[in-house]
Amino acid sequence: MLHYARPLARLISELEKLPGIGPKSAQRMAYHILRMPLSEARNLAAAISDARETIRFCSECFNFSEQEVCETCRDPRRSSATICVVAEPRDMIAIEKTNEFHGRYHVLHGVIAPQDGVMPDQLRIKELLARLSRCETTEVIVATNPTVEGEATALYLARLLKPTGIKVTRLAHGLPLGADLDYADQATIISALQYRREL
Repeated sequence: MLHYARPLARLISELEKLPGIGPKSAQRMAYHILRMPLSEARNLAAAISDARETIRFCSECFNFSEQEVCETCRDPRRSSATICVVAEPRDMIAIEKTNEFHGRYHVLHGVIAPQDGVMPDQLRIKELLARLSRCETTEVIVATNPTVEGEATALYLARLLKPTGIKVTRLAHGLPLGADLDYADQATIISALQYRREL
């Protein structure tokens, strides 16, 4: 029986840990890396190491940032009257690509998913509440994916925020049920933003 050389087996094993990468994909990626010029492989390793060591959470919105406060939160042209709550940083990027939203963001870093052991206290919800108590926010747009977990998170936030008097809206269902914002086209996201509904 043929076995991988130990360093190659380790590389494949580490690549398999990435989301969406199975054994065959990990093997193809590992072989591709071995065929790269050594300088490119070192650049890839350095980029991974640099990103992991220097990227942190923005102290305001919890997006990934190189600085204490991210570029979006530092932008004085953005209004804090509207905060768009997203599950992941990539969802924020998807909305930003539309150039339609000019408020601020808050990243939860997940959604409520009891079957996966993710409860509300594991998300950035208490930070959102603290932020809302400091800001003059009039509307919170809940932009979680239209999945069972995304809907559960939206309803939880709506119930939590109702007593504050802040209007809570949800992206319109121009997004198909079960879809990810990250994969939605810009026109669909624009439509979902424009026709959002109050929860």
